[in-house]
Amino acid sequence: MERSRLPTSLAEKSDLYLPLLPALRFVDNAQRTQGIEDFGFLAAQRLHFSHLRQKTRALIAHSPTLLVALRHACYWASREDTILSMWIEHDVDHVRVCSRLAGTRGLLHLKYAQWIQNIFSIYIVRQFAGPEWMPTAIAFESSYTPTPATRSSWPNVQFLSGQNAASISLPITLLGLPNRSTASVLPPQDHDGNAFAYDIVGLLKMMLPAYLEQRTTALADVAEIAGVTARTLQRRLARAGLTYSDVLDTVRYEHASRLLRDTDSRIIDVAFSSGYTDPAHFSRAFRRMTGITPRRFREQSQLG
Repeated sequence: MERSRLPTSLAEKSDLYLPLLPALRFVDNAQRTQGIEDFGFLAAQRLHFSHLRQKTRALIAHSPTLLVALRHACYWASREDTILSMWIEHDVDHVRVCSRLAGTRGLLHLKYAQWIQNIFSIYIVRQFAGPEWMPTAIAFESSYTPTPATRSSWPNVQFLSGQNAASISLPITLLGLPNRSTASVLPPQDHDGNAFAYDIVGLLKMMLPAYLEQRTTALADVAEIAGVTARTLQRRLARAGLTYSDVLDTVRYEHASRLLRDTDSRIIDVAFSSGYTDPAHFSRAFRRMTGITPRRFREQSQLG
């Protein structure tokens, strides 16, 4: 640690933040001197979805679809790491969830950090696609060849090196997957230690469907029905990392997707039933959440 200019007390203080370059030097030295193969992959295996910031986990846990969750992750990436940026690139039938650390292009040993960047994207997708899901490809900026042992842990995954960014690839059809998150997200608490934010989220999710069709969903109306002021409702949702619009969009999507999947209702009737006055507005909102139109969503659902 001294040779890499890292604090020698690091082993006892695992919550310390470290500069990237000394950390990369330490990892590379440890891999060479200790005979550890694929240190970055082994480090990534020790990580978990719960290591993300609580607010980021909350937003993902309450995202109605994978696409919304990935957009949240991209927006909040710089809060996880000030030099980290994330974005989504669309191809014909696949998307890539990309990440890059600012000011590090051309640096040696980036493969270690890029394993960690990619593994968090994989963990986010797994909240929707299931714990065994694997990407079609994992890409690295650095020149990197995984060991046979590492490849055996990722069967049927293509590894790419020398790319413009670290990334994982997934079929575009997965973007509309509904949330199946079982990740542990500690509920925010008030000054007296009482968890309340998720209670209000759960209450709204149970209550709002009954008011969608008659479009009694204005914030002030819903707050009055819930027995709190509009300001209190906004404040409690904010402590969960959400806005009222986030919750309303989720409820509308869940209601609409169920009708599209389980009934033969016309698209226009689904739109009105979900609280939209304009079917075109409904289609735009639905596509923003899933990446596909309501009609295409129904077709894919019928195909299983």
